[in-house]
Amino acid sequence: MFEADVAIIGAGAAGLSLAHRLSGPRFRARACTVALIDAPPGPLRPPRRTWCFWESGPGRFDAAVSASWQRLRVRPRTGPPIEGDIAPLRYKMIRSDAFEALVAAQMAHHPAVRRLEATVEAVDDGHLGARVHLRDAQDRARVLRARWVFDSRPPGSLPAARTTLLQHFHGCFVRAARPVFDPATADLMDFRTPQPVRGLSFGYLLPLTPHEALVEYTEFSPQVLTAAQYEATVRHYTTEVLGLSALEVVSTETGVIPMTDAPLTRQTGASVFRIGAAGGATRPATGYTFAGLQRQTRAVATALHQGRRPVPPPAHSARSRAMDAVLLRALDSGRVEGPELFARLFRTVPPGRLLRFLDGRTRLHQDLAIGLRTPVAPMLRSALELPFLPRRLHELT
Repeated sequence: MFEADVAIIGAGAAGLSLAHRLSGPRFRARACTVALIDAPPGPLRPPRRTWCFWESGPGRFDAAVSASWQRLRVRPRTGPPIEGDIAPLRYKMIRSDAFEALVAAQMAHHPAVRRLEATVEAVDDGHLGARVHLRDAQDRARVLRARWVFDSRPPGSLPAARTTLLQHFHGCFVRAARPVFDPATADLMDFRTPQPVRGLSFGYLLPLTPHEALVEYTEFSPQVLTAAQYEATVRHYTTEVLGLSALEVVSTETGVIPMTDAPLTRQTGASVFRIGAAGGATRPATGYTFAGLQRQTRAVATALHQGRRPVPPPAHSARSRAMDAVLLRALDSGRVEGPELFARLFRTVPPGRLLRFLDGRTRLHQDLAIGLRTPVAPMLRSALELPFLPRRLHELT
């Protein structure tokens, strides 16, 4: 058996973010030992990912930012595109390899923070700590005793919810022989894609250079697609919608993000907590997670620094979660057409304010003003029926 003050399970965005904070300057003078447990290479290790978020001014992770944009564009199904400057915000993109390297470099300066490669088989909670049962790369069973455990692994299933949609996507980093991309403007939503029977779809284009970009197809719907279907949708978007050909695919990524009004438990024992998407960091109406998990991990690190019980706080306010529940119901019921709704919001609300709203950073009167830009009658009907809807389980497949 070996010991640590803090055990972090999982080296995805949430686990790495917490490790980064606990290996920062204000923790180097403290006798706080941290073990970051990462699964061995294989199906349990998080695949390479791209995370996007927006913030004002310089940020904590700017050294890992691959690209950023101050101008965003939304393309309705018909009609002219909607473009806007989001200053003082910037829309930033971080790739997981660069983020991992940034965290590893900081951890190297804090000898009390170390990374373990092992499979977590079980976590036994106790009043004064927990035991994490591990199987290391040599197939040896080991036990790590920790005062606090923060588990960032994705859940195998979701709690019962009134509405659950899946945000699922397939993206390609592509390279063109000719300069066909505009690095100054990112396409946040392009609704010129074929729309599913239930939910919505859009293209997503982040230009890195005139020759390189991330091109992605995204759906909000109840079920994921097959690999062949994802490839076909991206091919259709690039060739038929964007009119691009002869693109070299450098790498791909596929993912699924639950969009649910299910209450996600952040504490599973006296000493065991969930962080990141597993702990409710994902904004249900958008699928964005990175900013929410930064609020969580910052609060956890502050509590540990001050010697308080480090319970992760909700990443989003009760008001934000209530509004998201209404929107999810309106979309899932088909009362509201998603492409028209989002296009209308970006057309009538200043883009910077709308992004702050989507991150839960606006005040009540601003929320109400934005709400009036939506189809009021269908949204109101969805809100009134929510308390009477049964909660059902939705398995992640």
